[in-house]
Amino acid sequence: MKKIEVIIRPEKLTETIKGLKNIGITGFTVSQVVGRGKQKDTQGVYRGKNYKVTLHPKVKLEIVLSDHMVKPTIDTIIDSAQTEEAGDGKIYVYPIFEAYNIRTGTKDFDIDDVVNLGG
Repeated sequence: MKKIEVIIRPEKLTETIKGLKNIGITGFTVSQVVGRGKQKDTQGVYRGKNYKVTLHPKVKLEIVLSDHMVKPTIDTIIDSAQTEEAGDGKIYVYPIFEAYNIRTGTKDFDIDDVVNLGG
C-alpha cells in the first residue's frame, strides 16, 4: 500500500477529481492549505494598502491505494493538474504499513476494497 500526497492549484481540483474517478479512485481526503515553493510572490491592494502574498493557497489531496495503482494515479494527476507554470504543485509517495477501519475496528488487508468502496 502507498499514500500519495498531492499539492495542486485550487482551480485544478475539479479536473483532478474527475480524472481520478475515471481510473476508479473514489476515496480520498481534500484539505485547503497554503504554502511556498518556486511560485513568485504576488502583490495586492486591500482597503488602499499594498500587501505581498508570500504563501499561496493550494489544495492537498491524500490518497491511499494499492501499489499497482500508483503509476496510473500519478499520471492522471499530472495530466489533470499540470499548467507547466511555477506553482503547479508536488506529488509525494509514502509507504503505508497498516490501515484500520475505525467503524469495525478491523485491519484492512486489501486497500483495493477500501478504494473501490470510496474509503
